[in-house]
Amino acid sequence: MGAAAIEQGHAATKVDLLAWWTGFGDPQLSRYVSLALAQNLDLAQASARVVQARAGLGAANAALLPSGNISGQAARAYQSVETSLGQVLNTQPGFNRYGNDYAANLGASWELDMFGGLRREREAALAEYQASEAGANAARLAVAAQTADIYISIRGLQTRLDIARRQVQKQQELLGKIQLLYRKGLAAELQVNQAEGVLAQIQSAVPVLETGLDAAMNALDVMLASPPGTHRSELAATGAIPLAPRITSVESPGELLRRRPDLIVAERRLAASSARIGVAVAEYYPKLSMTGLVGSATTMSSGNLFTSGASQAAAVFGLRWRLFDFARINAQIDQAKGQEAEMLAAYRLAVLHAAEDVENAFSALLKREEQSAVLARGVDSLGRARSASFAAYQNGLVSLIEVLQADESLLSASDAEAQARTEAARAAVAAFKALGGGWQPSVAG
Repeated sequence: MGAAAIEQGHAATKVDLLAWWTGFGDPQLSRYVSLALAQNLDLAQASARVVQARAGLGAANAALLPSGNISGQAARAYQSVETSLGQVLNTQPGFNRYGNDYAANLGASWELDMFGGLRREREAALAEYQASEAGANAARLAVAAQTADIYISIRGLQTRLDIARRQVQKQQELLGKIQLLYRKGLAAELQVNQAEGVLAQIQSAVPVLETGLDAAMNALDVMLASPPGTHRSELAATGAIPLAPRITSVESPGELLRRRPDLIVAERRLAASSARIGVAVAEYYPKLSMTGLVGSATTMSSGNLFTSGASQAAAVFGLRWRLFDFARINAQIDQAKGQEAEMLAAYRLAVLHAAEDVENAFSALLKREEQSAVLARGVDSLGRARSASFAAYQNGLVSLIEVLQADESLLSASDAEAQARTEAARAAVAAFKALGGGWQPSVAG
């Protein structure tokens, strides 16, 4: 694909890839994209997933550190003398049916990560967190592109609807003139019928375009997290189809890999699956832990709780080794390796799709702009031909059929030209999305 060829068909305005939608020169488009990025519910879900992944990373970090806890309890018991135990105790001199029990302890435990299982678990959690952040950026890019695409579609439908309505008005004027000539005996009934048939055909296109316009406006409201119809009044006036800004260069494959968030998601998930192989392999080795407890306990009053006689302490060194469970560990390692192979294939496929997106987007952009330029020249020529044919008809030099054919050709070409301009602008949006525009890459860590 040639960047120079792409430049020739675009508007003269250059645009920063970070905020590419501003390059269309349409304040309303920029406003709607900003609203979508602030309010869209898909982005709200993506942000919530980032919070969940961050919590998972926090838990993995905490697993590498000692854990501690403080516990305390106070209990008061009443012993019935009707039970066997109560009857025995009641025979003892000074037996008190009420008993108090107090305890306060400080405990700590630490799993020694001698074989790297917890560290590899942290690597996996970090990669998943980075993937969730990149996923949120991918959602942001998709929302911005879809909002711009819908807005451009709305302007394209409005332009086509305006063309159809103006053509209906022209055809009604022509029918009125023919009916006047028919009443004066200067035109045949066949000519009236022909004009009525062409008018009906043009009018039938208007409801279809209106239906599409209603659906597009409702879709835009949903993108903005608003009830359908919220922004309809703002969009009521027909606006020009936005002209795409010039794309001055195409990034290298390496830059594309860093910019496209979907590729970062795939790469980070691959890294997470690789780390989980290490987690599974660490199960071959013993796990060592240390646990300690320091505290005090008494059955007397609270005043004796922290005396030397009430103190207690414990230290435990733990060993857990799945010595006779290697078959299950082997299966877990094989499963982790299978997941890594799956993620590797997914990453390679994502890279190929990214390259495909860029090639298709720029090819469509170039061809649509070429088509738009050709159709614009055709519309100009057909407009002059229609005026000439109508003048010739009034002078009796051509038949009404030629005028109607000129009208039909002009309408078809004008509608096609509006569609081509719309599709060219939408192709520009697809190109910016394919390049990963709309977010700022950050160094993973």
